[in-house]
Amino acid sequence: MSTGDYIRKRFFPHIWCKGCGHGTVLNSLLRGIEELKLSKNDIVMVSGIGCSSRVSGYVDFHTMHTIHGRALAFASGIKMSRPELKVIVPMGDGDALAIGGNHLIHAARRNIDLTAIIMNNRIYGMTGGQFSPLSGFGDIATTAPYGSIDHDFDIVELATAAGATFVARTTSYHVHESTKILKQAIEHKGFSLVEVMSQCPTHYGRKNRLGDAINMMEYFKKNTTPSGSKAKEKNPDLIERGIFVQKEMPEYCSAYEKIIKAAMQEK
Repeated sequence: MSTGDYIRKRFFPHIWCKGCGHGTVLNSLLRGIEELKLSKNDIVMVSGIGCSSRVSGYVDFHTMHTIHGRALAFASGIKMSRPELKVIVPMGDGDALAIGGNHLIHAARRNIDLTAIIMNNRIYGMTGGQFSPLSGFGDIATTAPYGSIDHDFDIVELATAAGATFVARTTSYHVHESTKILKQAIEHKGFSLVEVMSQCPTHYGRKNRLGDAINMMEYFKKNTTPSGSKAKEKNPDLIERGIFVQKEMPEYCSAYEKIIKAAMQEK
């Protein structure tokens, strides 16, 4: 199958703004799925509400477009009932870390076999450019015209602390790297979280005077570095990319199946 076979072409052209990084993230994801040779019938994509959540409308998989912040809760139910399926959950700032933050930490803690993709564009793009849990201190937004005084989450540190067994970060500029990381995340047995830094030139870029999409992607190129590189030692402000956690632990659905068997034997 080619990447085009995984797309619902009748829903194109897409709704994303010109220069948005989310389409590039979708491209990397589909290339990874193609390379894994996964059947469409073996994949379920679950999303909530937001720019990133529109991904589920464009893929020809089993999909569920749910309510804001609850994508991981719905995805957990699907995985528990059909553990043989690959369940992928694309999310944005709010879905993952504001209203959905509690679901994120507990899905990670339980180590349920889901692949969570957080597209970090540092702003609420669909609803008008409000600041989000991923906007930085001093960032300008419609709800912070004089600069946000909130500090942003570090997704990698948060997911690691919550117990996720696969944690990675990449960007919409590093497309080949993104494909490779997303493939590994999907194959991992346990809770996988991949942060993809994605540009929003319409709101975040414009309000913070970062230029157009090309300028913002140049920022990802120049201000990130592979994890453990010497460049980070020379410039601590560089943002690290790569896989930060990859370990084996008992997976939730498998452990639950053992509980069921034990209970049935006792009867």
